[in-house]
Amino acid sequence: MYTTLLVLHSLFRWLVLATLLASILVAFRGIRSHRPFTKSANQLRHWTATVAHIQLVLGIIVYVKSPVIQFLFSNFSEAIHYPELLFFGFIHSLLMLTAVVFATIGSALAKRKITDHEKYRTMLIWFSITLLIIFIAIPWPFSPLANRPFIRHF
Repeated sequence: MYTTLLVLHSLFRWLVLATLLASILVAFRGIRSHRPFTKSANQLRHWTATVAHIQLVLGIIVYVKSPVIQFLFSNFSEAIHYPELLFFGFIHSLLMLTAVVFATIGSALAKRKITDHEKYRTMLIWFSITLLIIFIAIPWPFSPLANRPFIRHF
């Protein structure tokens, strides 16, 4: 079960990134072209936050079931000397939780704005910050702290 969840969590990150990038692009175009805030823009805003929440739930389950995290907390004095364990135990999880909070706040604020420009601007700012945090927290194959492949297999 753990391996399946880990692969699902790894694959689902691409959906999170895609929806964030699409939302940022729609918001940028909306601001630049003075477009009305359409029903599809609003749905994209909603689904971006929803996908982030699903990814967070998957991540929490993976975190709780992870042998890496179990080792970290059962052998903490030894484990703190390994950057990869600290990355997954603290950095990755805290930054991703922060990113989902930012996506949630941005989505909720954009929904409540009055003008179309304000809605797009709010989406652009909050989702861009979210994307930046996620880019920092993903264990990319080239990361010096902890690296994983772009696509994890069973």
